[in-house]
Amino acid sequence: MKHLVLCLLFLFPFFRKPSIEPENRGYIVKVGDMAPDFSMQLTNGKTINLSDYRGKVVMLQFTESFCKVSRRAMPLYEKNIWQKHKENPNFAMFGIDRSEPLDSVMWMIKKTKITYPVGLDPNANIFGLFAEKNAGITRNIIIDPTGKIIMLTRLFKPEEFNEMVELIEKSLLVVSG
Repeated sequence: MKHLVLCLLFLFPFFRKPSIEPENRGYIVKVGDMAPDFSMQLTNGKTINLSDYRGKVVMLQFTESFCKVSRRAMPLYEKNIWQKHKENPNFAMFGIDRSEPLDSVMWMIKKTKITYPVGLDPNANIFGLFAEKNAGITRNIIIDPTGKIIMLTRLFKPEEFNEMVELIEKSLLVVSG
């Protein structure tokens, strides 16, 4: 019996359904990695490159209009992060909508009443630089002024949100002072 249990414990990882490991939450990057560069068209038609924001603390907020978690969290990002730091020249924040047409993105912006810039990721190619393309949405990535990833979040957890807000504020103090 003891051998059977040991054998089953050994074989269990090979027979379980492949899934995203909890420790990486579907990310293919990790804290400490350099953020991959990308170009993105914003809803206003302007194209930006992530590398143009080197020297700033950057928040990337991946979303989709149908995601209830994103729609509930976005007003909190607006109030607690964007409104506090939008005038800070050392901060940049971008929502990135995965795989949706402009009209859906504009509906979401209106529904959530956000004012921070939102970019389009029509084929999830930007998302795919950071996470498995089929991984769940509602993700935030905080990047330091050197271009290194300093925080990765998934879904919305109040304690993680508070930690993210604090990390942004501390990072801005370092870059500003």
